[in-house]
Amino acid sequence: MMQSGKTESLDLLAQRLSAIRDPEGLQRYEQDFSGWKSASPDMVFRPQTTDDVAAILRACSAEQRQVTVQGGLTGLAGGASPDTGDVAISMERMNQVLEFDEVGGTITVQPGIVLEKLCEHVEAAGWYFPLDFGARGSCQVGGNVSTNAGGNRVLRYGTTRMLVLGMEVVLADGRVLSMLNKGLKNNTGLDLKHLFIGAEGTLGVVTKLVLRLFPKPQARYSALVAAPSFSAVTQLLKSARAAFANLSSFELMWHEYLSMACKTIGRSEPFDQSYPLYVLLETEGDLDVRAEEALQEWLEAQLEKELISDVILPQSSEQAAQLWHMRDASGEILKELTPYVAFDVGLPMQHSETFVQRVTQRLEETYPQAHNLFFGHLGDGNLHLTTGPFAEEDLLAVEELVYEEVAAVGGSISAEHGIGRIKKPFLHFSRNEEELALMRQLKELLDPQNILNAGRVYPN
Repeated sequence: MMQSGKTESLDLLAQRLSAIRDPEGLQRYEQDFSGWKSASPDMVFRPQTTDDVAAILRACSAEQRQVTVQGGLTGLAGGASPDTGDVAISMERMNQVLEFDEVGGTITVQPGIVLEKLCEHVEAAGWYFPLDFGARGSCQVGGNVSTNAGGNRVLRYGTTRMLVLGMEVVLADGRVLSMLNKGLKNNTGLDLKHLFIGAEGTLGVVTKLVLRLFPKPQARYSALVAAPSFSAVTQLLKSARAAFANLSSFELMWHEYLSMACKTIGRSEPFDQSYPLYVLLETEGDLDVRAEEALQEWLEAQLEKELISDVILPQSSEQAAQLWHMRDASGEILKELTPYVAFDVGLPMQHSETFVQRVTQRLEETYPQAHNLFFGHLGDGNLHLTTGPFAEEDLLAVEELVYEEVAAVGGSISAEHGIGRIKKPFLHFSRNEEELALMRQLKELLDPQNILNAGRVYPN
């Protein structure tokens, strides 16, 4: 652990590092995508190096100033929205590739690199970083790590946590903790990087990341299938897992979601008639006619078993992208449902259907005007619900209703978006008092002045 350099005052540091302080320039840093109330920070630093971050945090610690760490501002839990007067640290200029090991398959990057840019960089050299979701073109990898983001390919590759080999972190007092491990195996005691993955910037600021890469798949094979029931979908998933070791996605959409998605993006629904459920699945592998034939033969067998009712096989990558656009339209749908509540819950698969039925019934009885749109990554138990519009005064009651049902089936109130500000009051539905107490102790140990992303995650 390192700490170097004298402590400068924030005002001098703001001059040296050209911090943004004018009201017009501050506007774009006042709110993230969650819709959490807008507030203006006092200044916004855009550091370019670890030393810059360390100097900023030393100054904030000395002057006891609250810090909000920001990435691409795509989060849905309010974690990057500042309080009035905060010192904001935007990581947007720390966006460089520092080292690319094309032999061992690792890449060391700064946290502000945009996910899509990272993926394009490694794919140009025949490698592959499998993290993927709708915000890929604007979210930053540091934010993905800080929230332990999931996405469309968790089924095969795991969450972001499984893709991080090492990292460098600046603690609240400016000390630099270097853990830039590059090996898959490192059994040397506590693996401290896991303290910071999913901590949402409350324990330290990530400044470097060593990420695990995979050989680039030569081809992806997708199919959109219509299913008659949830029971059929669960059997379909089990069969797909057995048939395809390279199954990378198994995305489930209820009809109401698919219909709204098509309407929002200006396309007709893909099938001639409506079905209760739809699955968008994907396998990865070699560019081999036998791989494509294997998927077709498996789909034919599922039609014969009546586990699926209809199927669409895209004939080009462009057609496959159109199918994925429907699945990824959730962000565009939000605009149609404002004021809305977007849920991201983890559920035991055996209780998922009951959960959907119970929540739908309760919402329809109390809020008949709302649209209730369900979709999710069924293979990893992650279900999304977007519901709205509501009167502003009803939003809290809607959250209580849904989280009560999550707790009733032993689920998690957040599967991949984090806790942030919005879900903090409901964390007790998923964490017991002993867990919460230990989380608070870790926060007090690493950030005793509570300057890093205060007001997030930890219940008061």
